[in-house]
Amino acid sequence: MKIFLIGFMGAGKTYWGKQLAEHWELPYYDLDEVIVAEEAMAVSDIFATKGEDYFREKESALLRELGKEERFLISCGGGTPCFQDNMDFMNENGITIWLNPSVPVMVERLQRKKYKRPLIQDLPDEDLTAFIEKKLAERQPFYQQSQHIIDSDHISLETFEIVKHA
Repeated sequence: MKIFLIGFMGAGKTYWGKQLAEHWELPYYDLDEVIVAEEAMAVSDIFATKGEDYFREKESALLRELGKEERFLISCGGGTPCFQDNMDFMNENGITIWLNPSVPVMVERLQRKKYKRPLIQDLPDEDLTAFIEKKLAERQPFYQQSQHIIDSDHISLETFEIVKHA
């Protein structure tokens, strides 16, 4: 089984990726963490010193490299599906699942860990909802190409069983 979890920041990709990988006994990769390990610097530092284009090329190359493995679950970065034909690659090489909780749920999750998110760490809390809505609207055409969409604020391991048997 080859699974790609996609969605916006705060959608739960890392949390559910780890849970599902363990439950289904799959090797787990957080794509951002793989990039950080490969580059030996934080994502925010890669953006600052080498630029977003460099990051996106690295992200795409590592996605394709990991995609050659027989079995895995990859939690992708929020922007991964939007660049370098990555969405087409993921749909052709595995099962894509878009985790799409409500905006208020993502806002609440992101407010607790803003300091870990370079894109929003300096954003005032009152501007977070508008930022998420704007970015989500930009990314939605890519996310909507997913084979499975989970539109819920209340999911469990059982929510994903339909994917396993698809």
